[in-house]
Amino acid sequence: MRFGVVTFPGSNCDEDMVQVLDGLSDGPVVRLWHKEHDLQGVDVVVLPGGFSYGDYLRSGAIARFSPIMQEVVEHAGKGGLVFGVCNGFQVLCEAGLLPGALLHNIGQRFVCRNVHIRPQTKDSPLTRGLEDRAYQVPIAHGEGRYFANEDTLMELDDHDQVLFRYCDAQGKSTPACDPNGSSELIAGVCNRGRNVMGMMPHPERAA
Repeated sequence: MRFGVVTFPGSNCDEDMVQVLDGLSDGPVVRLWHKEHDLQGVDVVVLPGGFSYGDYLRSGAIARFSPIMQEVVEHAGKGGLVFGVCNGFQVLCEAGLLPGALLHNIGQRFVCRNVHIRPQTKDSPLTRGLEDRAYQVPIAHGEGRYFANEDTLMELDDHDQVLFRYCDAQGKSTPACDPNGSSELIAGVCNRGRNVMGMMPHPERAA
């Protein structure tokens, strides 16, 4: 499986992501520049963290119009795998590839610390091999509060689309574990086709 990592102006986790994926990819990880129109035959497109276009307007709001995103949307529409982390998650929500939105943290402050998350489903390429337990993963975001209306939240639960929820070290999800005010402590979701996935925590920083 070949991975491609997209770099937008303002991306700052692309090199970390490339380094981590290098040991998993069949061949070198492909670096995809935001102005390109060719995914170069990769199987998985990864949108890394950072502050694309300085997070002007909203996080991910401008990056979703980058030329490469036309190819990402087409790739996803054909069932290709797409994974967004932090700012990449925000871009995928802005592009309509994932439900919901990422809003300013409830405390209106940038949060950078370790948290615990627990997988909520095994029915996704990202979580299939994970144990049902708490994982410690760093977060670093100012706009990481996942929000969706009640109907969307019900659909996410009904279709098993929640990938991760924030929890304590023992794996229990309580309001005290929520670092940013996310709806139902959601830390990551996937689309109904299960080929587009996004999460706010940074797994590449825990590798």
